[in-house]
Amino acid sequence: MEVRRTAPVKLVVPDERREDLHESARQFLHCANRAAEFCWSDRSYTECVTVNTTTRDALYDELRVETNLTANLVQEAIRRGVEAVKGCVERWKNGKRVSQPEFTSWSMLYDKRSATFYRNKVSLSTVNGRVECEFELPSDSPTPYEQYVLSEEFEFRASTLQYDAVDDEFYFHITTRKYDSERDGEPSEVAADTEHQTVLGIDLGVSSLAVSSTGRFWQGDDYDHWCREFEKRRGEMQQRGTQAAHNALLRLGKREEAWRKQYIHTVANEIITEAVEHDCDVIVFEELTDIRERLPQAKWHHIWAFRRLYEYVSYKAPERGVSVEQVGPNHTSQRCSRTDCGFTHEDNRHGEYFECLKCGYEVNADYNAAKNIGVRYVRKETHKLRSSPKSGSGDAPVDVRLNGGTLNGESHQPLAGD
Repeated sequence: MEVRRTAPVKLVVPDERREDLHESARQFLHCANRAAEFCWSDRSYTECVTVNTTTRDALYDELRVETNLTANLVQEAIRRGVEAVKGCVERWKNGKRVSQPEFTSWSMLYDKRSATFYRNKVSLSTVNGRVECEFELPSDSPTPYEQYVLSEEFEFRASTLQYDAVDDEFYFHITTRKYDSERDGEPSEVAADTEHQTVLGIDLGVSSLAVSSTGRFWQGDDYDHWCREFEKRRGEMQQRGTQAAHNALLRLGKREEAWRKQYIHTVANEIITEAVEHDCDVIVFEELTDIRERLPQAKWHHIWAFRRLYEYVSYKAPERGVSVEQVGPNHTSQRCSRTDCGFTHEDNRHGEYFECLKCGYEVNADYNAAKNIGVRYVRKETHKLRSSPKSGSGDAPVDVRLNGGTLNGESHQPLAGD
């Protein structure tokens, strides 16, 4: 594996967006320090937390509420805190004096989701949306930026944005990576990502909280029941109006929040396990934009669950070697998912039941939508590969994993409950 870190690239930040980056850095450091505080123990290095997933599960939701950072920046900040504590633990084991890490210098870590590269600029996530910053590149060519960041042989990795207060300038330290097939005895990482993928489609809904293209259902009945129970108990306590009832209401709110988080964490873990057990490389969700309009029957706790489920899967899945993507939601619930059909009409769907008006295919509507979500990603990747100069014949072996096989081995999943 070959890792390249380019020389710092100066960014030209629009004057009206500079404060957005400064505020983002302040909130990023807050998250990193909260993570370090959570992980640290003055008593013994054996009591320090050095597992990233443990820290994320404990802090992620709180930090999303406390800050305006995107999910990826919160995750990178937590990772920075954990890594700093791990470094201190190693020195502590060797008898060196250490103390709880504290982050004060201006810097942020960006991964490939929160930083998008173009030839002459980069788009960075901030607390106030994305900001596009042009590069101030040296005149010599090829520059390290052109040689490694724009090269198809290298993959962008998490890199560091820093601010020089003396010069009042922003700099991006970019890290890229590729596999050396001769040295490591394995194909390049870029080729491994694009030559063959197997996809798990996930549909989110109300009656079924999540449904996979393999036919696995995560029903929403239990989740809805307990959300209603918590709401009922809150109403009873609010009617009492006493200080004791107020205190009890606060305790109930914390229990409810903890219960909902744990419930969604469990579903997220099971979705990832489903992907791993079916040898899937990618988990695909619908984009959540305008989901309130698309699911008018969804309550606030459903919307909360959808967003948290996507975020939890997004940060947990890569640790199992599975990436997470989104596709547009247009007509996934109205399109027939059979490979030899694809007929789309609003009358194909009747609540939880799907029957294609053209071919007569009958199936659970959410399962049909989950397959279409996977198919949409496959088509997008197929088009991308066929459009690439390196695609050769144009064949793009990207499959949707179904119950009983990939897409060309069509599965007829029965209706839920049959």
